[in-house]
Amino acid sequence: MKPVLVLLVSTAWTLAAAQYYYQSLMEYLENRLLAIEDHMHLWHEESNRYHTELQDFQKLAAETMKGLRQEHSSLFKDLEGAAVRVDRVERDMDYVETQMSPRACANKADKVVEQGAWGLEESRGEEEEEEEGWEELAASVSDCVEIVSRIRSVKILKRVGSSKGTWIRDPRSSKVYLFNGTSGDTVHQFDSVKDFARSTQVTAGRHIRLPFDWTGAGSAVYNGYLYYIMQEAETDMQVVKYNLLRGSVSDITMFPVGNQAPVYSLNPETLADLAADDEGLWLLYANSEPNINLAKMDPATLDIEQIWDTQCPRENAEAAFVVCGTVYVVYNTHLASRSRVQCIFDVNDMVISEEAPLLYFPRRYGAHASLKYNPQEKQLYAWDDGYQIIYRLTTKRKLLV
Repeated sequence: MKPVLVLLVSTAWTLAAAQYYYQSLMEYLENRLLAIEDHMHLWHEESNRYHTELQDFQKLAAETMKGLRQEHSSLFKDLEGAAVRVDRVERDMDYVETQMSPRACANKADKVVEQGAWGLEESRGEEEEEEEGWEELAASVSDCVEIVSRIRSVKILKRVGSSKGTWIRDPRSSKVYLFNGTSGDTVHQFDSVKDFARSTQVTAGRHIRLPFDWTGAGSAVYNGYLYYIMQEAETDMQVVKYNLLRGSVSDITMFPVGNQAPVYSLNPETLADLAADDEGLWLLYANSEPNINLAKMDPATLDIEQIWDTQCPRENAEAAFVVCGTVYVVYNTHLASRSRVQCIFDVNDMVISEEAPLLYFPRRYGAHASLKYNPQEKQLYAWDDGYQIIYRLTTKRKLLV
């Protein structure tokens, strides 16, 4: 009987302990669930607050973007209006520059003035002394006594070919020669400027196949001959003289230049630039020095007669031309703007850059790849971003005061 009682008591005790443990576990789980519900409620409130704040931010951002778009549209309209006004001002400046140009400074005995200075009344002895000095200078240096005073007008002929190239009108004839690009072995010939203007493409003219490739935009036509630069791999620069009438090479000369560099930094394809004027044939080139060099060439033998350091930097130079023995170097910027003659060198030492008229080219398209002077017409034949342009120049006499 006693063992049974013990067993019953033990069983009752176990059941009581189990019930207590179960009740405690349920209370713990209930507390944890309540805590989780509190956290979930808190998270829900925080989520609602964040959602409301996000909606407010989106609304504020939308209103700000709308205001920015309106301001952008207003600024864009203002910029368009400013661009129109700037363009109008540039056209007015171009017109003013074509009507008048700055006078060169003049100092006694060694400066350049306009031709009207000869009308100044002086004593008979002074006039005779001045005249004798002028005749002596003209005899020793040159018979060409003109300087460019302004760009009188511009004519945009057409747009054809590559962005860079050269076109030249032979001063002895009406024929036009076109070099499309910065290298090749073909020259396109047209009977006249009108014939070229009527053509629809470069290949419409007569093709002249040269025996050697030309390099750069520095070719020239002088007295029925074509002069161009040739440079083969690992060789010095060469000047080729080509007879346009016979269709054959007349002469080739080597022009050794130590540490050769492009003559114009804005047109690195042009290693050297040949130019022709009333005085003859010229060659513009550069080496490791920062300035552009000038060489006077004998057009018959291609011999170098004399060399000068022009003191004109090749940095930011895009092209140059020669008129009456005076070099006009045209400068621009890497982001093309208005081309301008910023440096002048006169082989006769009669004109310096500080005294020469300030020359600005009308702003057109990009930057000049080449500028070729025709002494008979007093015109520049320019290649500007694929456009063929003619600039008509006005000149005045260099007079000794």
